[in-house]
Amino acid sequence: EGSVGTCQSIVKYTIGMGVEEQDKKAIWTEDAESCISHGSIETARVIYAQALKAFPGKKSIWRRAAFLEKSHGTRESLEELLQRAVRFCPQAEVLWLMGAKEKWLAGDVDGARFILTEAFKANPNSEQIWLAAVKLEAENGEDERARMLLQKAREQAGTEKVWMKSIVLERQLGKINEALAMLDEALAQYPTFDKLWMIKGQIEDERGELPTARLTYTKAVKNCPKSIPLWILASRLEEKAGLLIKARATLERVELRGNNTSMAKALLAKEAIFMESRPQRKTKSVDALKKCDNDPIVIATVARLFWAERKVDKARTWFEKAVKVDPDRGDSWAWYYKFECQHGTEQQQQDVISRCVSAEPHHGEQWQIVAKDMKNVGKNIEEILKLVAQALS
Repeated sequence: EGSVGTCQSIVKYTIGMGVEEQDKKAIWTEDAESCISHGSIETARVIYAQALKAFPGKKSIWRRAAFLEKSHGTRESLEELLQRAVRFCPQAEVLWLMGAKEKWLAGDVDGARFILTEAFKANPNSEQIWLAAVKLEAENGEDERARMLLQKAREQAGTEKVWMKSIVLERQLGKINEALAMLDEALAQYPTFDKLWMIKGQIEDERGELPTARLTYTKAVKNCPKSIPLWILASRLEEKAGLLIKARATLERVELRGNNTSMAKALLAKEAIFMESRPQRKTKSVDALKKCDNDPIVIATVARLFWAERKVDKARTWFEKAVKVDPDRGDSWAWYYKFECQHGTEQQQQDVISRCVSAEPHHGEQWQIVAKDMKNVGKNIEEILKLVAQALS
């Protein structure tokens, strides 16, 4: 590793020996990854350089080489590699986006804008690039720029995600009537996109318009019968209105009409466990684990049972299992953190926070409610984690 020139020469003259043409890309990529795992970074770098000479149009190799530079190179080496990458693979949106993100992280907003402008030229009407440009402006306080970009994106790309981002931005800016008008227009085009219905129902709920929100969710589940989150929101609305039997019936209909029943079963199992008397909960939890095939919702529920019984080590083991089975489920992380706040050390609490931040969870009943609350716009994952933990009971 200390003799880079020697390494380059050896790799250059031996890399193709005994390798069939059709196998080169796969074998060289595997060799480079093996070198990285053993700490031979320069060797991996040289292998990728040779592979890119042979396959300059393969975006997967450019991506791997870029990740190598991001982890082990300098900002300059990564930037130089990405500039070459987009010359050879101008339609590879991910390479443009990596370049723009690196500029942004370095504080060079104008540089990021320039890269995205060039990306547009090579990929007109790309949803990913439109949304990246919007995010850049919004996160730098350029709300009007972001709105103008989204208006153009709706006119030129007009995808369901572009509409959703437009509505979310209007909502974040407090332009609720504009958001609702956009929702009506978007739902006319994309009636089976469940997230649009969710936003509409939540806005109406926040405004205290429960009958209107109920009607929205009724229409929503007719158009999107397999959307578990929609059924849950409909159930929560009934619970909020004090109609507990109706709320329970709505949850039960998830299993009947949701088709994809795994989450429905898990949610119902969780409810069933806590409805039992304490002596019966263990038996019920064993049944739930069998029925739900080790679902993270049920696993976290079992952890909570051990916690309630003050079996701290067992609870920690089950919380650990829950976040490993599905690290994208924010509620599991929040329960784990809440548990460690009561029974763990400061280091154990920090460990849960760090791992949650790395996992970047997006799902969970309570997690989504808190993360999508307008009061929490702009908060980072650690802040959301702590807010969710406070909200859990």
